[in-house]
Amino acid sequence: MRINLPNQITIGRLLLTAILLVLLAQLDHDPRGSDVWIAQICFWLYLIAASTDVVDGYLARRQKQVTSFGRIFDPFADKILICGAFCMLTGASFYDPDAQRYVTDVRPWMVVLIIGRELLVTSLRGFSEGQGAQFSATIYGKVKMLTQSIAVGVVLAGLAGIDEWVSVTLHRWLQPISVWAAVIITALSIVGYVHQARSFLTQTSAPTDQSQPPSAPGD
Repeated sequence: MRINLPNQITIGRLLLTAILLVLLAQLDHDPRGSDVWIAQICFWLYLIAASTDVVDGYLARRQKQVTSFGRIFDPFADKILICGAFCMLTGASFYDPDAQRYVTDVRPWMVVLIIGRELLVTSLRGFSEGQGAQFSATIYGKVKMLTQSIAVGVVLAGLAGIDEWVSVTLHRWLQPISVWAAVIITALSIVGYVHQARSFLTQTSAPTDQSQPPSAPGD
């Protein structure tokens, strides 16, 4: 099977994401010392990986090369990049015991919400399309993706010392605001997608054949 250019870019984003996550695992909560170069590499890797999300989608539509591979792996690559980054930013290495806070301003419960939202929407989409109905991405999902991408970028900029190029004081305000904005928009997007799925969520399931033995859990 020949892999077209948009799909090659998607695969490249997955590889960059893997490298990014491995490097993030090497950082301490205060990477401004000898490890600052690792944080800077993480920041630029993230910018490149995030930008490819726009490029591959644009090329696929312009060149009329939308494939089943792209439809599956493009959103998968996005979720691995964003969810993976949020998971790593709540690691123990980013917790400052003296200040008793995460220097990234990302809390574990936020990651649970973000990943839970993705699992819910994936389940709703799978069920809806299994019933023959469309469940395409909406403005809720696009805004959610944008705010999450910005939040991760702002946090990585702080870890890499990029904020010193602009204003440390500004970044101290911008980081928590961007993180909380991403969390709030993520929560609101759940409401939007549940509302979109209300037509089949309120349906009554057809009665099962009582003569058949029940399925084992997990089937």
